Amino acid sequence: MELCYQLPVLPLDRPVPKHVLSRRGAISFSSSSSLFGAPDPRQLSQRRGAISYDSSDQTALYIRMLGDVRVRSQVGFEPERRGSHPYLGVDFRTLHSRAESAGSIPARRIRRLFSFQRHLLSSRLLRGAPHLNPLHILDEDYCGQAKCMLEKVGSWNFDIFLFDRLTNGNSLVFLTFNLLNQYGLIELFQLDMVKLRRFLVLVQEDYHNQNPYHNAVHAADVTQAMHCYLREPKLAQSLTSFDILLGLLAAATHDLDHPGVNQPFLIKTNHYLAALYRNTSVLENHHWRSAVGLLRETELFSHLPVEDSLSIERQLGSLILATDISRQNEYLSRFRTHLDENDLCLGHASHRHFVLQMALKCADICNPCRPWELSKQWSEKVTEEFFHQGDIEKKHKLEISPLCDSEANTIASVQIGFMTYVVEPLFAEWARFSDTRLSQTMLGHLGLNKASWSALEPEASGNTDRQFQVYSRN
Repeated sequence: MELCYQLPVLPLDRPVPKHVLSRRGAISFSSSSSLFGAPDPRQLSQRRGAISYDSSDQTALYIRMLGDVRVRSQVGFEPERRGSHPYLGVDFRTLHSRAESAGSIPARRIRRLFSFQRHLLSSRLLRGAPHLNPLHILDEDYCGQAKCMLEKVGSWNFDIFLFDRLTNGNSLVFLTFNLLNQYGLIELFQLDMVKLRRFLVLVQEDYHNQNPYHNAVHAADVTQAMHCYLREPKLAQSLTSFDILLGLLAAATHDLDHPGVNQPFLIKTNHYLAALYRNTSVLENHHWRSAVGLLRETELFSHLPVEDSLSIERQLGSLILATDISRQNEYLSRFRTHLDENDLCLGHASHRHFVLQMALKCADICNPCRPWELSKQWSEKVTEEFFHQGDIEKKHKLEISPLCDSEANTIASVQIGFMTYVVEPLFAEWARFSDTRLSQTMLGHLGLNKASWSALEPEASGNTDRQFQVYSRN
């Protein structure tokens, strides 16, 4: 059997071996399967995704959000999953697309292929030329303006939208690589730069950039915010290099392969992922498993002892699962209790990990705490994504999810409610933990941005109270 990126290829039209089903993980596969109609069984085409499997469920599930998903049954492949509601044939590749047709390759993707893959194949590193600075692998791709921006990557006013344009849509790869190098993690953990670069490219490609909000630019923005928090005095003096590595990787992968719809949508449509993860932290489990799949596929940590690489995977999952908004009150209550009792000891690994979880939660929803020019753009993007989901739910006569009804909500009402019920309580506690200039700056922006939305729509503040009570439980 041939290998695809060092993982065993499992054609989807073959029985799943029992020894495979006895454990849990991911299997890479290629289009050599007859399901994809490849003319030559020996020919491997481009990377297509992964299989998630569970010993308690003897069904192989294609977990990447590629639209025409099929599930194995005793009579072969069927286009729908059996359930109380037929599976909606939503193609998550084109869910939020506008101008480009589904069958065409976006010009932006072509530019990325040229920018990364072609350069990767011809780089000095692959030709065996010596190198002194690991950043040389990026130097030939950077323009002067992007380099200048990275010199101020720790600024809270960092404009990720501008940086994404300057890097030709590759902000997540360049920023994450730069930060890993800046912290000395590449040298310290002896990371192979070809594997690292490939891992970051695959991570970026597995974000759905057709999504208005949950895309690679959002991941880059969260990673930049995480960097700002890691530099705060309490964290900088206490965190280990291992903690910093976990924090940056979790930020970069925390929404990996996000379909552009929320968990209630997946549950109400009987999506395979909802069944696989038993309706619990469905998206977050998927983001984590997708990240683990890429780590194993690229063998980024294959040189480390097995127990170390497994520890990275487990703790990465713990961080990503903490971003589940339905568990917001659970984490916030625990954080508040620690602060009230003043018993957080960052000398303990478990306490440092908990603080990392809270930092990632803050980074994930920090947009309302950015300067107005940046915050407003994010507000428009996330509301567009919400409303598009609501339109799909209306079309299929489903109950419209909270905050997703464009007729009952506005951008201002959604943002004011989000700031009041989700963002303000979290960042108030973070400021208690880390009472620094950055914390006060974030709270200042939060207040100004809330006032700006209120001024744009004075009656918006009372429209979403009940919806946010439901939203925070979902």
